[in-house]
Amino acid sequence: MEPVDTDVTGQADHDGETSSDTPAPTGSADNPTLAELLLAVEELWPESLAENWDEVGLVAGHPSASVSKVMFAVDPTLEVIDEAVEWGAELLITHHPLLLKGVTSVAATSAKGRAVHRLIESGTALLTVHTNGDSAVGGVSDVLADALGLQDVAPLTVAANGLPEEGIGRVGDLADAMNLGDFAARVFGILPSVAGGVRVSGDKDGLVRRIAVCGGAGDSLFNEVRASNADVYVTADLRHHPASEAREAALNGRPYLVDVSHFASEWLWLPAAAAALGNVLADQGHEVEIRVSTTNSDPWDFILTPG
Repeated sequence: MEPVDTDVTGQADHDGETSSDTPAPTGSADNPTLAELLLAVEELWPESLAENWDEVGLVAGHPSASVSKVMFAVDPTLEVIDEAVEWGAELLITHHPLLLKGVTSVAATSAKGRAVHRLIESGTALLTVHTNGDSAVGGVSDVLADALGLQDVAPLTVAANGLPEEGIGRVGDLADAMNLGDFAARVFGILPSVAGGVRVSGDKDGLVRRIAVCGGAGDSLFNEVRASNADVYVTADLRHHPASEAREAALNGRPYLVDVSHFASEWLWLPAAAAALGNVLADQGHEVEIRVSTTNSDPWDFILTPG
């Protein structure tokens, strides 16, 4: 399953159109300002839900600028930024931050500096929705749980500043038990195609029903996964030592582990996020064209396997 070109437009009746040659400095009944769009984003993915180490929110852009096109992506790579600029997006919303760690220069001699220059020189704003997008209802792990058909879903860790149903990771139950091999195939089938595929630790014929998931890197949640009595844990970026230690600590071999691509696990959220933002903007009387990036920003190009 490749990432697909997903367009979601928030529609509202209008009598005229804004000139594409000279963007209006403020929003209209059709196109919101960036500041108005930020309020819609805050309604869906409040910054208060972000982890205390995280950096979310507006990275570049004028709050008074008019926004008619928004692109969602996982990573603010140069290729993704070029895609947004070439499409004419005034706002790029990415899951991962561009500037998570402090910098002392944004000179165009570095990749991050070139990204900042490309954004500013093209008039494209950049907004980060990271762990607040993980934690919120309808966030990354909720979408992953829904795609896997989980029921009675709850957070693995409840958000400190959110609702009981908000937090990092999710755990829930399949409607019917299935063997680990078939479940792993289900995971593989819902994700975008990437070089790394899906790695599995556990008895292929072992029955599983209670499933824990965490989009993105989730090896910090093993204690919560064990406490949830999950049969299997689906997450990304499982390193050798945490995975090995989890196997050693497993009770009757469980939880089994399903290791997926970080990019792929979070890409699933983008179409849902685009649709949610489009609905909020339409309810507010705004018309904005929203698209999901088609750039595969998974860092790996190919893999060699035995046989």
